[in-house]
Amino acid sequence: MIDPGTDKQQVMTTSSQSPIPEILYRIGDMADKSGIGCYLVGGYVRDMIMQRSCTDIDIMITDDPVSFAKAVRDELNGRNFVLFERFRTAQLELSDLLGTFKVELVGARKESYNSDSRKPVTLIGTLDDDLSRRDFTINALALVLNSEGRNQIIDHFEGMKDIESRILRTPLDPLQTFSDDPLRMMRAARFAAQLNFRLLPEVIEAMKSMRERIRIVSMERVSHEFFKIMLSSRPSTGLITLYETGVLKEILPEVVAMAGIEQVDGMGHKDTLFHTFQVIDNVAAHSSNLWLRIAALLHDIAKPATKRFTKSAGWTFHGHDAVGPKIVARIFRQMHWPLDPLAYVQKMVRLHHRPIPLSKEEISDSAIRRLMFDAGEDLQDLMSLCRADVTSKNPRKVAQIMSNFNHVEEKIAEVGEKDQLAKWRPPISGEDIMTTLGLTEGKMVGMIKKRMENAVIDGLIPYSRDAALDYIRQIHRELSNETKKA
Repeated sequence: MIDPGTDKQQVMTTSSQSPIPEILYRIGDMADKSGIGCYLVGGYVRDMIMQRSCTDIDIMITDDPVSFAKAVRDELNGRNFVLFERFRTAQLELSDLLGTFKVELVGARKESYNSDSRKPVTLIGTLDDDLSRRDFTINALALVLNSEGRNQIIDHFEGMKDIESRILRTPLDPLQTFSDDPLRMMRAARFAAQLNFRLLPEVIEAMKSMRERIRIVSMERVSHEFFKIMLSSRPSTGLITLYETGVLKEILPEVVAMAGIEQVDGMGHKDTLFHTFQVIDNVAAHSSNLWLRIAALLHDIAKPATKRFTKSAGWTFHGHDAVGPKIVARIFRQMHWPLDPLAYVQKMVRLHHRPIPLSKEEISDSAIRRLMFDAGEDLQDLMSLCRADVTSKNPRKVAQIMSNFNHVEEKIAEVGEKDQLAKWRPPISGEDIMTTLGLTEGKMVGMIKKRMENAVIDGLIPYSRDAALDYIRQIHRELSNETKKA
């Protein structure tokens, strides 16, 4: 099953790894009985070496994986069994004393894309084929689960050395690697961000050469990798990799349009793209909310469309917060992102400038109420985004802006306590208005509701259900009288 004499094998000692779940050795024992090779492969081996936690386990066998996976399910009480016969893959959950693990059982294979196909072609292969088709040497590692040679690591491409050196290198020629599966270019950026690894120059050059080939990969798969970059501890590392290689322009041209500085009469503006990358990192330092990070990515997305220069004012971007939500919607559709978070991201983009003028002036209760009303339960996220948007290299300026934001938040707390509001919501709903006034749904209800909300926000009536009901009755009488006079 393995050749103990090869110089590309190493023994992994227990001191250099996290404990291997005992149930995986039981799978190795089952493989022994069937006379087939059984190996831990890919990211799980890499993460054990790096002593990173990982619950997704890939096991590769040198035989038909379908029948073997069914035997594993039956003998080891596997749950949530899913079979992908076309790809010679099965997934299931297994449990032992160390916890519950999602295990994927695959047959050794070769995989590549045709020149114009979005779907990979999978062929039966050998252990060597399987390891050589991997994206990077750090993932082209196999740990033996069979009793003979158990815990030996098969390392044909010096992946262990690359882990120690913290570099990303492809097992084969990088041009061939990225041609076979262009999604690997996204994974290169992802691993750079997640692991803080450096891409070798030949990998970067290959990404530049192959960047257009990312177009043949489905947007769902591209977005899946993109989200992993955005969820890393320092997303800018991966985003800069995508930008500098040209891959980002292929998938998100609207984002790349923010790059660059223009000079007119000696007056320039800051590079919006690299400012954006810093804002994302600032958000990531305090929040794991993917969609808040996406909002940070897109908060200035309309600046290229609204950029203007005048001698009196210099560079301006008037209305970019209003235009931005439309571009956000287009990007969500292009990237096939889920639509549920769209309204949240649009809200963050639309409101990201609202707290800034409040921080520079004496703040009225009505201005704070309006901000609380418009932001709703996402007010804290909005303030986090606004703080992250401060990227000045002048420490004194940053300190002053943060102090101003502290004042805004103190005022929010004060108004919230005064109005007995945990989250700003209108004291009555449109349904309450229809029931109270005997109206059916229509423009009149919307008009009355808006005036009631403005009256509460501006402090004309107290925040209470009774006051709001009295007010809508008054407004209804006024509107009815105006209609009769007309």
